[in-house]
Amino acid sequence: MNAEPWVTAIDVARHLGVVKDTVYRWRERKGLPAHKIGRLWKFQLSEVDEWVRAGGADEDCSASAEQNNENNV
Repeated sequence: MNAEPWVTAIDVARHLGVVKDTVYRWRERKGLPAHKIGRLWKFQLSEVDEWVRAGGADEDCSASAEQNNENNV
């Protein structure tokens, strides 16, 4: 069995070329796959890559809905 290592948000950010805050925002608002281990969020790059390929990081109507929610607060 080839166990894939768990990585941090910083590792995911480097992998995707974004900042760490974006990784956490995508986890909260767009469903970026993550697993809480104790107090820490850990990721598997294969799940992250699949999420990106499925359009999870796309700027679409969910971004517009997000802005509308923020404007209504």
